[in-house]
Amino acid sequence: MLIDNFIKYFNKNKIHDNQIIVATFYKFIQLKKKLEIRTYLLGYTKFINIKGTILLANEGINGTIAGKKKDLEIFFKNMTLHKEFYDLSPKYSICNKNPFLRLKIRLKKEIVTIGKKNVKPNKIVGDYVAPQDWNKFINKSETLLIDTRNDYEISIGSFENAINPNIKSFRDFPDWVNKNLVKKNISKNAQIGMYCTGGIRCEKSTSYLKKIGYKNVFHLEGGILKYLEQIPKKESLWKGECFVFDYRVSVEHGLKVGHYEMCFACRMPISKEDKQDTDYVEGISCKYCINKISEKQKKRFNERQKQIELQKNKSHGSQKN
Repeated sequence: MLIDNFIKYFNKNKIHDNQIIVATFYKFIQLKKKLEIRTYLLGYTKFINIKGTILLANEGINGTIAGKKKDLEIFFKNMTLHKEFYDLSPKYSICNKNPFLRLKIRLKKEIVTIGKKNVKPNKIVGDYVAPQDWNKFINKSETLLIDTRNDYEISIGSFENAINPNIKSFRDFPDWVNKNLVKKNISKNAQIGMYCTGGIRCEKSTSYLKKIGYKNVFHLEGGILKYLEQIPKKESLWKGECFVFDYRVSVEHGLKVGHYEMCFACRMPISKEDKQDTDYVEGISCKYCINKISEKQKKRFNERQKQIELQKNKSHGSQKN
């Protein structure tokens, strides 16, 4: 199933063998042998050119990786050997160069951190809304639409009429729910819709809301990425671009690479105009954080930027060879 869908995507979109494919995937499932699975994954990737991040936890797997067709095909063929992952449904997009510098496979307490031990999306979640049905769903007057992403992500794009919780990290979401839903006595029968980049945070959010008693909870299947991939721009209710957690920074309709870059000091997406500001120094500061970072931090960011440039040069050199 996994590898068949990958081949179908590759053929349908007429992707060149040398193009870089970005694959984003997750699955909430009880993993009993995550250390063993990590060992297997490290073995699979030792001899192929895959970069990105894969997280493993008791609650499942979460990854974004990138590589050429032949390498991703080998990776996904090996993934199908694990019965837990044969039905993964990655979201794919194309970019001109690999947006990652290396591959990281890490063991974590959660594959997306909400900080609540009793939240178990592999057992209870809200109802999925397919991208094709999303416009109709969010246009209903009774729908309370909540963006579960961080404030800096929402700053460059969102759905019309969505509530922005203004959170700095997903871990802050339960506190926002307590202050803005529970304490304000929002009915447990209210129709609540949530969305995020790829679906993982809004899925976990629905699990949390169901756990505390909300009954009519829904989330966008496949997240914003699947919506932007499947819904034509002329029919779309999405405004702006979608922040992604790699060197592309943002994507737009059709999952084309967007127009933003990132300040690696504060993670804020920055436009071409922002880069012309006198406070912008690549990898060190921008107008959003220039007055918030210390000299010690600036020195650390400067050293990090040097390491990034060295890694980029090594990567480009190996590609030429």
